[in-house]
Amino acid sequence: MGPESGTSVVVVLITVPDAASGERIARALVEERLAACVSRVGPLRSVYRWNGAIESSDESLLLAKSTTARFDELAARVRALHPYEVPEIVALPVAAGFAPYLAWVAAETTK
Repeated sequence: MGPESGTSVVVVLITVPDAASGERIARALVEERLAACVSRVGPLRSVYRWNGAIESSDESLLLAKSTTARFDELAARVRALHPYEVPEIVALPVAAGFAPYLAWVAAETTK
């Protein structure tokens, strides 16, 4: 938990088709205080079913560090910026972490 905010820290997984999309989304989320930090991992290969067919794509993965309090706004902003019809936006709870880091995430995502 972020000690000052009383909200839980989450890591939000967001796949993107390319580095440029990832950079655009990451910068917007941090600039707008929807995420304290966004890390881009990749390239990676995703295999998935879409419209009844098995597809595969080269993608990157964004790891956005945020809070449950900001998740709905973060998800809405990602949807607005993302080129996919149905982007992956999945929040994973942080069960434990270095208290000063969790406090920093909470502080950086405060409006």
